[in-house]
Amino acid sequence: MNDSNNLQSLPEYEGLACPLPLPHNDQIVIGHGSGGKMTHDLIRKIFQKYLSSPALLAGNDFASLVLPQLSEEQGTLIVSTDSHVVFPLFFPGGDIGRLAVAGTVNDVAVSGGIPLYLTASFILEEGFPVSLLEKILASMQQTAEEAGVVFIAGDTKVVERGKMDGVFINTTGLGWLPSNVNIHGANAQPGDVVILSGSMGDHGMAILTARGELGIQSAIESDVAPLNHLIRHLLEAAPNTHVLRDPTRGGVATTLNEIALQSRVGILLEENALPVKPVVRSMCEMLGFDPLYIANEGKVLAIVPEQEAQPALDALRSHPLGSQAQVIGKVITEQPGKVLMRTLIGSTRIVESLSGEILPRIC
Repeated sequence: MNDSNNLQSLPEYEGLACPLPLPHNDQIVIGHGSGGKMTHDLIRKIFQKYLSSPALLAGNDFASLVLPQLSEEQGTLIVSTDSHVVFPLFFPGGDIGRLAVAGTVNDVAVSGGIPLYLTASFILEEGFPVSLLEKILASMQQTAEEAGVVFIAGDTKVVERGKMDGVFINTTGLGWLPSNVNIHGANAQPGDVVILSGSMGDHGMAILTARGELGIQSAIESDVAPLNHLIRHLLEAAPNTHVLRDPTRGGVATTLNEIALQSRVGILLEENALPVKPVVRSMCEMLGFDPLYIANEGKVLAIVPEQEAQPALDALRSHPLGSQAQVIGKVITEQPGKVLMRTLIGSTRIVESLSGEILPRIC
């Protein structure tokens, strides 16, 4: 057979092209993580709708920032990063989006620094509803506005159905630390006063009840909130504050143990001064939990010089997020590296760090 006849019998093509993918507006599919048109559509139609900023709209794989100061004598850059895998994604008082923003803002703020920018990376499960993603992003937008921070970079990946649980979020925070601020876990000194900005255990107990595994219903809501404005308020009243820390996983007990070790001091707590909401206390007693070890996401521990304790307490109580602030103890020279507690009956016991995980996937 003639080769030219074979060529003439073949169909003619103007150009090879892959068919356009079917639109998927309701659920996340693998194609949303391809880096192609579906990825760009998801970013443009969903993510930029809530997390937009000039740096993001530039469309680069980096952000170029102008920082408030440029010399070490004036201040330093503060960076913190965290990943969020809470279950359930939505719980009384918050959701994974609010948690992701507030948690990272707080990690920057407890340095005494001023949070400025956030990055956010999302790992999405195939089949995850776009409507829930939008709800999470709207919460992130609202929380970022509340904190006064801006998203400057982000990333999205999609994994196969069943490889994870809905959505995981990683956030990185950047802020500026003025040179006259020296707040560190190693700065606690004997005679300092320990202040907690509010009740313990709200977040952990809210997560537990939201899971519904125990068949328990309660009115407990998570305390998740950005604390940077509260902390600035505190530092204006107590500029010589030595230590700030947000007692998240491991609770107040574990956080104070970390500080005691860093500063090589003892810390003495007063059991009758520890703030716990009655409903949280009741649930902890029923389940055999100690509120000292339950996670918080909207509380700050402040260790301040004795002469600044009252101004610090007054400043915290004048802010909505610190209205229930209490002096819960003091820093002592005895038992360096340990946390002690004077009990209701007058005895003294050692308060250890949390040795394991009481509630998995809480932040």
